[in-house]
Parts: sequence; C-alpha cells; structure tokens
Amino acid sequence: MKKIFLTFFAALLCAGAFAQETECISKEMDGSLTLRVWGTGRNRTDALEQAKKQAVYDVLFKGVVKGNTDYNMRPVMTEVNARQRYQDYFDIFFMDRGEFLKYVSMEDKRAGSTRVRRNYRDVTVGTTVRVLVPQLRARLKEDGLL
Repeated sequence: MKKIFLTFFAALLCAGAFAQETECISKEMDGSLTLRVWGTGRNRTDALEQAKKQAVYDVLFKGVVKGNTDYNMRPVMTEVNARQRYQDYFDIFFMDRGEFLKYVSMEDKRAGSTRVRRNYRDVTVGTTVRVLVPQLRARLKEDGLL
C-alpha cells in the first residue's frame, strides 16, 4: 500500500512539474510587459508561435499574477465572457501569423533563454516575450471592444 501511495505521489509531482504558467519578469517604462511564457506545438516553430499567442491571450483574458508581484496585471478585457462574446473578432485576431504578432516583441529574448522539451508527440517551448500592452489596449478601443 505504501509503495502504491508513493508511486502515485511521485506521478503527481512529475505531472505538476510540466504544467507551466505565464509569469511576469518585468514591466517596462512604456507599459509593456516582459513575460516568461510556454507553448506547445508539433515542432519548435509552431510551439514558439503558440507561446506568443498564449502571452497575448493571458494579458487579454486572464491577467498575469505569477512572477514578479510588483507588476501583477489584471486582464485588459474585464468584461465577463469577452472571448466568447467577441469570438469572431478574436478567432481572426489569433489566427496563425495573425494580428496578435503586432503586439509581441522578442527584443528581450536572450541567447540560450529558450527552453525546449520534447516528447513522442509534440514540443514544448518556454521563451521570453514582450507584450506591447498600451498598443494592444489602443487597438481594442479603436475596434470598439473596450
């Protein structure tokens, strides 16, 4: 019984180690956020694009509360169920190589800062990105969503 419990406990710890959240590294003077973010895809390029999407998505709908607590940020879209309400808009916004890329910068990325994990099906990439929050907020106001 003890072996079963220890095996189960070890499995839970391993599963939790791979669950990654977006975390804030810093906030720039222009209002943009530098984030550590994770994405999963069929190859490294796809996983990197998914990480960029995840960064913008978290800033828009979830907020960023992990990491440097001085820069905790509430979500830009404070309206309840905004993702579902404006689904057509955000489906186009988050398309592959879509509009969301205008609000992501890789200028804070350092050589060797990208982490890659591979398993038999997909690749998980952890990287550093900057989300241009003021420009993103201005775009949403211009489009009538805020």
